[in-house]
Amino acid sequence: MTSRAHLSPDAATVRIRVLAIGFATTAAIGASVLITDAGLQDGFQVWDAIRTVLILLTTGWLAWGAALALTGLRPRRRSTTIAAVNSDAATVVLVPICNEDPVATFARIAAMDRSIRDAALKLDIVILSDTRSAEGQAAEHAAYRLLIAETGGADHIYYRNRSDNRGRKAGNVEDFIRRSGGAYDYAVTLDADSLMSGEALAAMIARMDADPKLGLLQTLPRIIGARSFFGRAMQFAAAFHGPVFTRGLERMQGATGPYWGHNAIIRVNAFAQSCGLPELSGKPPLGGHILSHDYVEAALLARGGWRVLVDSGIGGSYEEGPENILSYAKRDRRWCQGNLQHMRLLFAPGLAGWSRFVFVQGIFAYLVSVLWGVFLISTVAGTVLAPEPDYFPNTYQLFPVFPSDRSREITALVLGIIGLLIMPKFAILTKSAITGRTREFGGSARALASVAVEILLTSALAPVMLMFQSRAVVQVLSGQDGGWPANARGEGALTFAEAARASGWIVTTGLIVLGLTWQFASDLLPWLLPVALPMIAAPLLISWSSQPVGARHFSVPEETTAPPVLASFREIHGRWLATSHDSAAAEALPNEALHVPA
Repeated sequence: MTSRAHLSPDAATVRIRVLAIGFATTAAIGASVLITDAGLQDGFQVWDAIRTVLILLTTGWLAWGAALALTGLRPRRRSTTIAAVNSDAATVVLVPICNEDPVATFARIAAMDRSIRDAALKLDIVILSDTRSAEGQAAEHAAYRLLIAETGGADHIYYRNRSDNRGRKAGNVEDFIRRSGGAYDYAVTLDADSLMSGEALAAMIARMDADPKLGLLQTLPRIIGARSFFGRAMQFAAAFHGPVFTRGLERMQGATGPYWGHNAIIRVNAFAQSCGLPELSGKPPLGGHILSHDYVEAALLARGGWRVLVDSGIGGSYEEGPENILSYAKRDRRWCQGNLQHMRLLFAPGLAGWSRFVFVQGIFAYLVSVLWGVFLISTVAGTVLAPEPDYFPNTYQLFPVFPSDRSREITALVLGIIGLLIMPKFAILTKSAITGRTREFGGSARALASVAVEILLTSALAPVMLMFQSRAVVQVLSGQDGGWPANARGEGALTFAEAARASGWIVTTGLIVLGLTWQFASDLLPWLLPVALPMIAAPLLISWSSQPVGARHFSVPEETTAPPVLASFREIHGRWLATSHDSAAAEALPNEALHVPA
């Protein structure tokens, strides 16, 4: 095993980590002091202690996110571009699929193959199917024939459907590496909705060639193809804010970076040596196959002495995103279960300290929703159960003593929390306007409008997402397995009735919260309305935000000038859809072992 000495963070990484942790700790302590001071004014009760602990944890989490953005505001150092010319490394592009739209998926592969050839690269592309139904397999076979006819790639584009689906996506990739990985130096891992240009792949190969200690290089995928209001807001946020947050992540994590499971390149022998995933003892949801396998694989590579980096500066990396809140929540439920499984890996032997810290962050990303909910409940309970004020605490007191008004402390706390949420986004906007980056997003005025509307939308949806995430945490911790549901890519708009059926329990909860607060703690009503009203309006918000909107909303650079690989995909996909072909009548492909170069 390679020595881990080179994985020690450099002085700059340590300094950034200390500053970020110090900032988050200071903000958390400041918020808890305000809550404690407010509680002391009328007698510190057990509910005040609970609120103090909860606000300490939740504010620290918000401040940590703000620290990532602030860390990423500093521009990247200029570095010499490494050109991938005549690389001797054998590279394969892996596309694991399961119950996907084969026409769209294989059209992306055709577009990538065209871009790869334009970049003068020679790569193999391997489609690893876990689809089980006969109809689904027949559709994939028909789409594969279209792909080969389009590209003439029978000598370098392969399709395999495995009969043993153990381990899902991670198991599919692991099975390929065990059987055929010896033929390749590097493997690019994609999702079914991934799209990468030949130039991006060339840059990634060059980075791997230049650094023999680099085990994995993760790119930042840009979201493309969004049509709904919700989808376009996410697409804009990923394009406008995402690179800055990711640049902060690069500096914070150093050589112990993340892996997001796709749009990344791995060194095959490093992955084979380090990343055999265990099956956790016990039954799902906390046992069985590891769902969030990517962060575990990154930690195992670091444990093996390999560098794991993320680079937001590599362009030409794309993916699609969910088009409505229900799709997002469905995917998030799987991530929740996978991240909570990491509780069982926190003390695994040999892991780097930062890898364990990353596990804690991933776990807390979901627990924080429950903590915010408990904070609101404890606030209402503390007000209801607080003792009646004693206006004459001393015997023979002539004038009454009125309880202190705590609104000053509470207002300061609320403004501080709002500041942590929106300050990083406006800091990014300001920096972008100064540097001229906003021109890519329609100009400074349009970018300002997009940022403001995106903040309003995410603020309105925050209580709804809090409820979905809290339910997911409760389900996992109570032993309910969510499994790995099929992806619903390209789903359409939701009707009000569909949204109401999926969120009726959120509406009921909001009504109960509002009614109880009105009945027992009416003084808190103004503070809880921003939480309760979006919950009551959940069906309307979910349905409305899923409706398609025009390109004038949330402009992104890819819509001004479509990248060639994206334009190719749209052209090929449209042409294939217009071509009449009967996939059911197509002759099935032989389900045989995949042939790879010796």
